[in-house]
Amino acid sequence: MTRAALFLVVCLFLPGPFWARQACAATTVGFDSATAASVWSAALAYIAPRSLAPLTIPQMTLWGLNGLAGLDPNLDTTLQGGQIRLYGPVSMLLAVPAPAPNDANGWGQAAAQVAQAAYAASPALQTAGTQGIINNFFDELFNHFDPYSRYEPPQQAARDQLMIMGLAGTGLTLSERGGHVVVSAVAADSPAENAGIIPGTQVLTMNGARAYPSQLIALNNGMNGIQGSTVSFSLLDPTDPPAPATPQDVTLTRGFIPPQTVFTKPDIAPGVAMLKITGFNKGTGDQFSSAIAALMASNPGPTGLVLDLRGNRGGILTQAVLVADSLLPGGNIGQAEGRDPNADQLFKAEGSDLTSGTPLVVLVDGQTASAAEILSAALADNGRAVVVGSETLGKGLVQTITALPDGGELFVTWSRVLAPRGWPLQSLGVMPQVCTSTGPAALQSQLAALAQGKNLMAPALASARAIRAPVGVNTILLVRDHCPAALGGDLDITAAAALLQNPAAYRAALLP
Repeated sequence: MTRAALFLVVCLFLPGPFWARQACAATTVGFDSATAASVWSAALAYIAPRSLAPLTIPQMTLWGLNGLAGLDPNLDTTLQGGQIRLYGPVSMLLAVPAPAPNDANGWGQAAAQVAQAAYAASPALQTAGTQGIINNFFDELFNHFDPYSRYEPPQQAARDQLMIMGLAGTGLTLSERGGHVVVSAVAADSPAENAGIIPGTQVLTMNGARAYPSQLIALNNGMNGIQGSTVSFSLLDPTDPPAPATPQDVTLTRGFIPPQTVFTKPDIAPGVAMLKITGFNKGTGDQFSSAIAALMASNPGPTGLVLDLRGNRGGILTQAVLVADSLLPGGNIGQAEGRDPNADQLFKAEGSDLTSGTPLVVLVDGQTASAAEILSAALADNGRAVVVGSETLGKGLVQTITALPDGGELFVTWSRVLAPRGWPLQSLGVMPQVCTSTGPAALQSQLAALAQGKNLMAPALASARAIRAPVGVNTILLVRDHCPAALGGDLDITAAAALLQNPAAYRAALLP
């Protein structure tokens, strides 16, 4: 007997009303049970040994199957008498023997059987389709986890990967100058940079066709394409003598170029340079190193630096560690601790401060989160920088990521992050050494005290750094109230400039 025929027989003999049996018999292939089974089996096997809190595979499966009721409240799934039982509005629709407690594959297969029977009996599930049912399984499952563990469906996962990896391209941005097409920007660590192309280079041809300023939109769009494909150019190097100019033929192989996340901003005061990091992707560490090197090589070099992390929601932890390493002469950057031994990590600086100790202020706000908080805490705890702004978001949990058989991705929290001085970032966030969210008058009082060698934030900072996990919500709220989370503003810039123009105040603001 074929699988479809067997399913038809099972449908017709299900307990319950005839409408349910008839719907089941009419829908033998509408739900992709094979995909659901493979996705759920892989997810359960991945989560079980890694989740921050120990969870059983049966419990997680039942949580996920309760997501069926989120699509159709008439459905209910329970574990009774060694069976996974699916109930409809009147009676039981299906009973599946419960697999062994540690059999992730068995529980994934059983969950797919239950979902298929539910799909056959429920117009609401048929409307949702296979992907909707898979999504709801994970939505309900992760309702019992922290806010950051999640499942991303295939399309969303692909979009997120594109944001992290970047488009495949050459790294060139073209513009018009003096009636010619010229290179206006070259992305860091791109095929163009690796080939030695520099801004100002004139583009004569692209793929054998003459390049005209009127074609700039099409020319720039043509930089992107399939990874590994090529683009050929005829170029005039701007460093060549005016005459005779010798065209150079260059062929670039498109590669993935991470979006720009590091930006140089105008000086906020004489000698005080500012860099902004908007997020952490695969290129952030290299982009930051290049930007810092360019600033330090300027003549005269900066006497103070501001690193703006306001609104930075985080990203790839290892990239934040690379940035910290490029600013610290040594010491711990932070550590992660989890139930899985592979989740435990200690991040240490290798002693390569690219700024040679140039005074540094870090700007944060209530939207500074995750990897950006880890970077801020590392610089503050090691006495390398003064953090200015408000309390940060307080995301100190790290997710491990795996690809699932359907092309989706699973994010599972598996470790907590501790700052170099041992305090937890989760919920607590980073307490700034100079607080701007309590208003201009309070800020002026702080700056005046710092000029006299006293930090008015010292008691709050000591309380924050003394906290150890686990800690109650009330304790956290009392500490955070000393500098309430807020959006960044002009006061942050005012405070940074004042500190970097007054060495005594800057030294007083550093953590002892």
